[in-house]
Amino acid sequence: MLNIVLFGPPGAGKGTQADKLVEHYGILHVSTGDIIRNEIKNGTKLGLEVKSFTDKGELVPDQLVISIIEDFINKHLDAKGCIFDGFPRTTPQAEAFDKMLKVNNQEVTLMLSLEVPDEELVKRLLQRGLVSGRTDDANPEVIQNRINVYKAQTAVVADHYAAQNKLHIINGVGSIDEIFNRLCTEINKY
Repeated sequence: MLNIVLFGPPGAGKGTQADKLVEHYGILHVSTGDIIRNEIKNGTKLGLEVKSFTDKGELVPDQLVISIIEDFINKHLDAKGCIFDGFPRTTPQAEAFDKMLKVNNQEVTLMLSLEVPDEELVKRLLQRGLVSGRTDDANPEVIQNRINVYKAQTAVVADHYAAQNKLHIINGVGSIDEIFNRLCTEINKY
């Protein structure tokens, strides 16, 4: 099974690239952000619980996110593979994820980390906010807080997979197809 962690700061293009990779490789896309936004939209208990965090650009608590992912994995044990977009975001999530996969005789195959300069991230997110209507992409202060939270709390997850020789840094600047080709080059090694 091919388990890919697609990693990078908000606005790096993870969702766009994940969609292309899913189509190309025939694997499932697991976007914690999409799952959480759907829960919020539907006004579920989980959605209401996490909304207070996302409205401020903060990370959703580990245990809530881990439960969402565990539920997904258990429902899709027969999948060809998965691309995880937006998970894991903390080292405890990465450690729990490794244990979750091991129970099913699986592991993370590789982590692909999209690197994009902050100025480009802000520009992309503001543009996305205009198109999508997402409130967390419309306010430059919230965007900068999301980038800062990523750097302080999430970027260290790359160290977890680097220690396992699974981290691959990908230049996230360029056309969608150029970035996609860089990602495929790394995936095709496995």
